[in-house]
Amino acid sequence: MKTLQYRLILTPEPEGGYTVKVPAIRGCITYGETVEEAIAMAKDAIEGCLEVLAEEGQPIPPDDSRTLEYSLSLTTELA
Repeated sequence: MKTLQYRLILTPEPEGGYTVKVPAIRGCITYGETVEEAIAMAKDAIEGCLEVLAEEGQPIPPDDSRTLEYSLSLTTELA
């Protein structure tokens, strides 16, 4: 079994919670009420996307292990 790492982009939503995008996997977007839930949902979404790609005979996107980062966008009145 191979370990893959993908970069997540978490964006806080005005109504609460976080939208998560996985740039390396087109269409892999999910949501969670908290940062922890958003990350857990992203893991499930990534696994689901990779399963579908494998079933369809599509290539698995290369992982981002060399550029792994954790991004969190914040809106503030200080900027």
